[in-house]
Amino acid sequence: MQPASRVARCLGPVVRQRQHLQQWHQHQALLAAVPQHQQPHSVPRRLCNVPKAQASGAGGPETEEGNALLSKLGALAAGAAIFLGGYTTGIASSSMVADVRTAESHRQEMTAPAPASLPVKPVSLALPDQAAKETVQAAQQAGLAADELSTIRVFQANTPSVVNVTNIRAMQSYYSMDVERIPAGTGSGFVWDRQGHVVTNFHVIKGASEVKVTLLDQSTYSAKVVGFDPDKDVAVLQLDMPEEARAALQPVSLGSSTGLMVGQRVYAIGNPFGLDHTLTQGIISGLGRELSTGLYPIKNVIQTDAAINPGNSGGVLLDSKGNLIGINTAIADPTGKGSSSGVGFAIPIDTVKGLVGQILQYGRVMRPSLGVVIAPPQALQRIGEKGVLVLDVTPGSPAERAGLRPTSRNAAGDLILGDIITSVDGAPVASARDLLEQLDAKRVGDKVVVDVLRGGRQRLSFSLQLADRVLGSGTE
Repeated sequence: MQPASRVARCLGPVVRQRQHLQQWHQHQALLAAVPQHQQPHSVPRRLCNVPKAQASGAGGPETEEGNALLSKLGALAAGAAIFLGGYTTGIASSSMVADVRTAESHRQEMTAPAPASLPVKPVSLALPDQAAKETVQAAQQAGLAADELSTIRVFQANTPSVVNVTNIRAMQSYYSMDVERIPAGTGSGFVWDRQGHVVTNFHVIKGASEVKVTLLDQSTYSAKVVGFDPDKDVAVLQLDMPEEARAALQPVSLGSSTGLMVGQRVYAIGNPFGLDHTLTQGIISGLGRELSTGLYPIKNVIQTDAAINPGNSGGVLLDSKGNLIGINTAIADPTGKGSSSGVGFAIPIDTVKGLVGQILQYGRVMRPSLGVVIAPPQALQRIGEKGVLVLDVTPGSPAERAGLRPTSRNAAGDLILGDIITSVDGAPVASARDLLEQLDAKRVGDKVVVDVLRGGRQRLSFSLQLADRVLGSGTE
């Protein structure tokens, strides 16, 4: 049994002692008919086993001692309820057996009669519209501050949109050689539309042979991967569920990452350490950050101090209105412990919108390409030139049609350097990173002007139309 459960069972009956005191006179008459040696002790031996209030009559010294004891026990119970409130918030999870009740049940326990036997029931995380409204109304009646009510509304409105994503991998047993399916990790995601599409981080589902998605009501569905972009760490899933279940899905409210300001309040909802639908809050700590998860960096990343931990990946970052402004994806981890350091990062929603739209339309991200294979930077460092050396040109690519030259060897076996790309549409290109950033800002079909240095002396300009880059082709 969890420690919190033991405390709850111990103090649950204690906080109702004052109600039993009202029945004292009737109880005293019954005790008078019982022999003295059979009467119960005036003070319980164990706090867990307190069955009823024991006193010796109104106005007597034992009554004063009993009232003093009950006053102390009542304060102790209130403190325990506060402790349990924080404890249950942390472990009420579908992935863990929670032998506790919610903090709300403890508050009700202190003000309303309850049965002598208190059954422990699993915590329900379902928040239908009516229940959400009742929760907000109860919060208003409790006299909570305006900012607390705002936080509650944001959580109630958005938690049905957040899901848990489980990565299941097929692994071969070392002893039997049988293939076993083992959960490799969990992350978060959110409902994109009522067609059953869920968005998460690519690293959450990377290497999965099977993906399971669990909704707020704890129903679990298999999901197939529609498409992904490993460079931007975004993946789209399709839930395998009946039409009537899809109709009940609640897509997240999309906001915009344009115009955000440092200091804005933000909320994160996710699945840290398997604790589903956990809410944390903070502010936007920085803007315009950059993350590199692959060849193409993620630009305009949002930095926040809202607690983000393992399992939060793929979860939502919301503004104070409850609109999605980013996908929680990474944390700064200088200690290597894999826990929140107060420096978390989220992919801006404006970037996500374009990626998800392409994945839903094409099954992948259409990334523009020149059709060239670039050489390692060390090649140009030796000759003191800045730019990107063209190592090879893909047949039929825009670069080949425009006339860019690859690196080659002459009949004597001497190395002939290819064209060195120095700018794209007038923007200087001093490294492969610069070239990738320029291409990342373009679309397939856009026309660009590429300036090159040929033979160490001749400067040329080529106009070409960008084509689709095939994932894993090694061309840019």
